[in-house]
Amino acid sequence: MKVMVVGGGGREHALVYKLKQDPQIGEVLATPGNAGIERMARCVDAARYGVRAIADFAEAYGIDLTVVGPEAYLAAGIADEFRKRRLLIFGPDQAGTRLESSKVFAKGFMSRYGIPTAPYKAFDDPDRAEEFIRQRAGEGRPVVVKADGLAAGKGVVVAKTAQEAREAIDAMMRRRILGDAGLSVVVEDRLEGPELSVMALVAGRDYAILPPARDHKRALDCDLGPNTGGMGAYAPVPSVSPELLDVIRDDILEPAVH
Repeated sequence: MKVMVVGGGGREHALVYKLKQDPQIGEVLATPGNAGIERMARCVDAARYGVRAIADFAEAYGIDLTVVGPEAYLAAGIADEFRKRRLLIFGPDQAGTRLESSKVFAKGFMSRYGIPTAPYKAFDDPDRAEEFIRQRAGEGRPVVVKADGLAAGKGVVVAKTAQEAREAIDAMMRRRILGDAGLSVVVEDRLEGPELSVMALVAGRDYAILPPARDHKRALDCDLGPNTGGMGAYAPVPSVSPELLDVIRDDILEPAVH
């Protein structure tokens, strides 16, 4: 069995490491991979040329299963392309990926299906966004500014002041530092609490919850610095109670999947 991992980060390094331990898998490849992955598996450059090139390679080389890490490939429709060619791939289609690739869509989805989320408003006009921030500041409600599109974990500003929030609007929407990802933004109330990431494997209406993890998103120690795509994560998280996981299952996963 030949398995190909798409991506070139730490997540993909871990996936390759575990896949190599499976006796049913004869060969593991990665695209584009990285220097660490290259020590364990063959790396090919198909990813450099887009999702069709990755599918072309999988077809030509006889890949039995492709596992996708980065959401950018999923948002670009890699799963749709593979399934159109009847190639086996692990990952949601382009429509399903919108829950990750568009924060405006995700917030609307949560509101529509009664899934708990911070109060928010979405904007495609920077002036209106700044006016909303001023209103929130007058009510003593700090905010978080989130670029709508994918920004490698760098599209979220947890603003300490209203001025910082307005600067984020200017950077994202006027100066376009995140490109098209910042054409629209979500401005939501800032919620305080410990970080927790709970993921599930979903197949239709069936799902299996993975062990919860804690992701350290800030660039610096002591929860300082800007947000990143993740500086490190660990699992399991001993402080998470079974009761909390029940709430997450009942109030978030159940309505999202069903």
